[in-house]
Amino acid sequence: MTPAELAAATTLPSGLTPEAEALWHARHGSWESAHNIAQDIPTKLGSWIHALLHVIEGDQWNADYWFAKAGKPSRGSKDVDALWQEIASTILK
Repeated sequence: MTPAELAAATTLPSGLTPEAEALWHARHGSWESAHNIAQDIPTKLGSWIHALLHVIEGDQWNADYWFAKAGKPSRGSKDVDALWQEIASTILK
């Protein structure tokens, strides 16, 4: 599956990793579902997704904490779409 296919899917595709599932929920307006999944991914990738979610939420201070845990530079609200795409491209290689 490509990032474009994940973004375009109108229902949650089966067989996704937790990372891809969190991104699907984030893209489709289910912030809380995405956040619940991301909280349970104990990796730098999970932290990166968690950072994205807090940017979407508008909580930049919290997002910066998760960017640091992920080892990634902080990004802001103007970067949400590009950041989603970057994370999706990493996950769906």
